[in-house]
Amino acid sequence: MSQFFFKKLKSFTKQLKQEFAVYRLVLKHPQTPWVAKLFLGMAVGYLLLPFDLIPDFIPILGQLDDVIIIPVLLYVALLFIPRTVIQSCREQAQQA
Repeated sequence: MSQFFFKKLKSFTKQLKQEFAVYRLVLKHPQTPWVAKLFLGMAVGYLLLPFDLIPDFIPILGQLDDVIIIPVLLYVALLFIPRTVIQSCREQAQQA
């Protein structure tokens, strides 16, 4: 059972690293709209904040804020980015 868990965790970590690479390329891409860059920047900034906007001692909501806020910011950013930009950045990240 533990080997299965570690394989899944390793796969998830690899996929997460790849997504971060894609988002980094998207941020640098000249065809990425500034609104998308703003939302991506907010997601990264919120992730790197040394404190939470909603303190962890607040039951349920305190623990779920990162799990909810960051994906919502990423989702909104991706709505503004042309599919061709995302696809070309994914291809670049896979080649690296």
